[in-house]
Amino acid sequence: MTKEDILNIKQLLSTPKKIVIVPHKNPDGDAIGSTLGLYHYLIKNKHQAQVITPNDYPSFLKWIPGEANILKHDTQTKTCDSLINDADIIFTLDFNALHRTGNMEPVLAASKAIKIMIDHHQAPDDYATYVFSDVSMSSTCEMVYHFIDMLGDLNIIDTNMATCIYAGIMTDTGSFRFSSTTSKTHRVVADLIDKGANNSEIHNNIYDSNSYKSLQLLGCALTNLNVIPESRTAYITLSQEELNRYDYKKGDTEGIVNYGLSLENIVLAAIFIEDKQEGIIKISLRSKGNFSVNDMSRTHFEGGGHTNAAGGKSYLSLKDTVEKFISILPSYNKALNNE
Repeated sequence: MTKEDILNIKQLLSTPKKIVIVPHKNPDGDAIGSTLGLYHYLIKNKHQAQVITPNDYPSFLKWIPGEANILKHDTQTKTCDSLINDADIIFTLDFNALHRTGNMEPVLAASKAIKIMIDHHQAPDDYATYVFSDVSMSSTCEMVYHFIDMLGDLNIIDTNMATCIYAGIMTDTGSFRFSSTTSKTHRVVADLIDKGANNSEIHNNIYDSNSYKSLQLLGCALTNLNVIPESRTAYITLSQEELNRYDYKKGDTEGIVNYGLSLENIVLAAIFIEDKQEGIIKISLRSKGNFSVNDMSRTHFEGGGHTNAAGGKSYLSLKDTVEKFISILPSYNKALNNE
């Protein structure tokens, strides 16, 4: 984002505007944290701001300040479409292609509002007037912090903003253990704590709210863990029947793929989750070092993301999807074994 862009945005925001803030479908901690952090900032600056998510999100995110004001497009479509059509500005956060919003894509594409993208994923589409894209950033939440800084407003970050932004940075960095966590990230987090983010309380709210059934589902997933030593790969499967058996709720499978990556000598981990309602197998990929699961996902599973964390999908059966995954591994063995 250029200095001229920032000056133009400051001018745009110098008078009250109707603003809609949108994350991707199935929003995670970074998506909810960044949209709500920006929401509090805009409200504080006298704008009419509204966060609209494409659909619902896990219950462990429903304590974040301002969450009760979020509208969900899939259940409040008419209200949401009206707000989008009337908006002066639309911020799109934590995604860089409109199809990532699912059924919201047509109304967003048709909107005449000025669009501002803030995102850290690779290969952004060209739909926004102003683009703040940085793949080196740990999270979109960290980018929202820097966006507020570029506007000269770090001094107005309050406890609500700090809490939202901290929550997203924490979740997207795996509690600050992923390689995307930099010294700059830690300096941002330190400032957020100084501005009111209660780090231990935020961690407890997100990670210490497991249900009995969700832990049983984790046990099932770990029972399904398989290792392919020659490819330094581990993978997990969860069928729809298994999800139903353990009363699956949105968010229950969050982070399970990382158990595979925690194994000694493993460089690539995957989880394949059957979704009968959507008719797809949802795929999450994680890696260590320079092995790019973003490239693998884009090439084979209609997805993408980051070098070390990406998602995708398959329209094959669960069994056939796993077989496809195993069949492509030999072509990556050299790269996997060089890590």
